[in-house]
Amino acid sequence: MAGMEENQGLLVGLSDALAGAVEGVGSSVVRVGGRRRRPASGVIYAPGMLLTTSHTLEREEDLSVDTHDGDTFPAELVGRDHSTDLAVLSVEGLTTEAASPAEGEPKVGQISLAVGSSRRGDGPRASLGIVSATGGPMRVGRWARMERFIQTDATPYPGLSGGPLVDARGKVLGVLTSGWSRNATLAVPANIAWRVAKSLESGGSVKRGYLGILSQPVHLPEAQRFGLSQNSGLLVAGVEEDSPAGRGGLLIGDILAALDGRTVEDTDDLLTLITGEKVGKEVQVQVIRGDEMKDLKVTIGERHSS
Repeated sequence: MAGMEENQGLLVGLSDALAGAVEGVGSSVVRVGGRRRRPASGVIYAPGMLLTTSHTLEREEDLSVDTHDGDTFPAELVGRDHSTDLAVLSVEGLTTEAASPAEGEPKVGQISLAVGSSRRGDGPRASLGIVSATGGPMRVGRWARMERFIQTDATPYPGLSGGPLVDARGKVLGVLTSGWSRNATLAVPANIAWRVAKSLESGGSVKRGYLGILSQPVHLPEAQRFGLSQNSGLLVAGVEEDSPAGRGGLLIGDILAALDGRTVEDTDDLLTLITGEKVGKEVQVQVIRGDEMKDLKVTIGERHSS
């Protein structure tokens, strides 16, 4: 009997925690009117600013946002990025508190909640699942290539696209999208979504850098770190002909350790560092070549859709 009561207590505690997570993020979730039929969802990431999915905005004018407490505001499109299927809207007078991104990387097996607005705009809807996979890059259409993705087995109810995928604490793991696949529920990781949002705010579009290398993370033995604090770098396994990397002097076998003074330990680090304002600029690149550290100069190119 005591064991049954203990199990019931655990279940009640878990249930309350999940309900609290939805309630905590629910005020930051809005309904977005940007197409004829079904409204989409959006998540407030900064004061007066929200993220939603690009494919659900069938028009760029006469946009509207309904908040959790029933208020309706006109919204203005700031910019959209088809590669990540994200769009940023600005809403004057929207004072609702912003959602917070989760710390660290999502882990396969962790509980996740897909949260979105209801069709009637009378509160959030939620669907429970786990993070079933993470990965990337992934080609998501003829012209688009996604850096990273999160897959969840939470049910993708109609209208949840653009809402947040949150953890058991109500922190945002990613922004849900149905624009890439009808066979899986996918989300853009929060760190990428927030980064794209800032790029869209500043310039209306996202510039993606291009070095022209094939690479893979490798462990750096302490004797090969040359005073660096990092544990790994990127082994250059291929260099495209007449690419920014090739013109800058990178060679197959080099280990890319830093770019523009920032450490590079994996492909996510590299993609983050070459996206945005650094495109078109010359930066210093540190590589480990054999038993020495070399400083090279590379002008970051821009990757165009293909």
